[in-house]
Amino acid sequence: MNHRCAVCQHLREPSFLKIKEYPDSVLYLNEDQFFKGYCILEYKKHVKEFFDLSEEERKNLMNHVCFTAKALQTVFSPDKINYELLGNKVPHLHWHIIPRFKTDPAWPEPVWTRPHPPKKYSIEQAQQVIFEIQKWL
Repeated sequence: MNHRCAVCQHLREPSFLKIKEYPDSVLYLNEDQFFKGYCILEYKKHVKEFFDLSEEERKNLMNHVCFTAKALQTVFSPDKINYELLGNKVPHLHWHIIPRFKTDPAWPEPVWTRPHPPKKYSIEQAQQVIFEIQKWL
C-alpha cells in the first residue's frame, strides 16, 4: 500500500459501491453512472504496470475483468464493452470496464472525449444495480 496513492486509499475505505471482493482485487460500481453500468476493478497491491504481475497474477486479474464484462453484458445488453487500463493520472493498476451503447452521447468515441455532468445514483439505486451485477458474478 502506498499512502499517497488514490487507489490504495480507496481500497482501505468502506464503500457502498463495492460489488465483489476477490483475493487480489475489488470490483466497484463507478461513482459516476453517466455511462450506465460503468465499473472499476482495482488491484489490491500497489502495482504500476501490468507486466510487473506474475503470469498467474495476470491470469487471475484478467479472469476477473472477463467475469465482470460478461456480467455487465448480461445485465445491460450493451452494444460493446470498453476496457481501459491507463494509469497516467493514477499509477496503480485498475481497469475501467464500461458498457457502451450506440445511443450514448460519446458513441463511438472513448468515454474520456465527452465532458459531461456526473450522474450519481442514490445508495438505493446503486444497491439495486450492484445486486443485479452480483447475481451474474
